Amino acid sequence: MFEVMGPVSWILVGLLAGALAKFFMPGKDPGGCLMTVVIGVAGAFIGGILASYVGFGGVSGPNLPTLLTATAGAFVLLFVLRLVRGKRRR
Repeated sequence: MFEVMGPVSWILVGLLAGALAKFFMPGKDPGGCLMTVVIGVAGAFIGGILASYVGFGGVSGPNLPTLLTATAGAFVLLFVLRLVRGKRRR
């Protein structure tokens, strides 16, 4: 399912994916740069699992398909976090 990516690769892909997700979905989010990386890395993991599940392949290394998958996962994760955060405020 996943080829092994080094920690630096995960952080770089996560940083880019998190930044792209925040760019396409601007708004107030806590955490700054560190949270962007965490959302991006978690998004890469979630995106890789979902992509593998539906047959698109997984996260295979620092390349364009991996970045797109990670960004989509980070976007979904950011959306869900905002939903949960918004419901707690009501």
